[in-house]
Amino acid sequence: MILPVYVYGSAVLRKKAQEVPLDQEGLQKLISDMWETMNHAEGVGLAAPQVGHPIRLFVVDGDSLSKDKPELKGFKRVMINPIILEEGKRQATHSEGCLSLPDIHVDIDRPDEIVVEYYDQTLTKQEERLTGFACRMVLHEHDHLEGIVFTDRASAIRKKMLASKLRSIANGKGSASYRTVLD
Repeated sequence: MILPVYVYGSAVLRKKAQEVPLDQEGLQKLISDMWETMNHAEGVGLAAPQVGHPIRLFVVDGDSLSKDKPELKGFKRVMINPIILEEGKRQATHSEGCLSLPDIHVDIDRPDEIVVEYYDQTLTKQEERLTGFACRMVLHEHDHLEGIVFTDRASAIRKKMLASKLRSIANGKGSASYRTVLD
């Protein structure tokens, strides 16, 4: 089922998400709905808070970007209760967007390497070292679990330039090609 995406201004996007009990009823259905929602919206990542569930879960799929970023071929993950164990010291700057902030793209600095521990869709514990854009995708979605949206990481001048667009979305005046909701 395609779920509505909560947009900037929604309280759920600012809450620190709670750990997911691995035996949570309906977890596999929620994961399936998140994949369907993300694909319908033509996104590459979606965190549970973005669909109204303040729990520590996200999905990422870099395969659609693999033409320009071959290292993302086959990079498709479900991450339940992820923990960033290590961040590299080297930073990289790339443009980011977000389904919860339609039509906003901003250059964001992030570490270019991480080690992340998580449970996958089969509830098997994983530890993985990620670099490049895969790392960025995971950090972006992980931020959602901490109540952070990517524009929070923008420079002060960029934040000032975005203020009216963000206010517009928070006032229900944003538009997207997928169903959105503002709580």
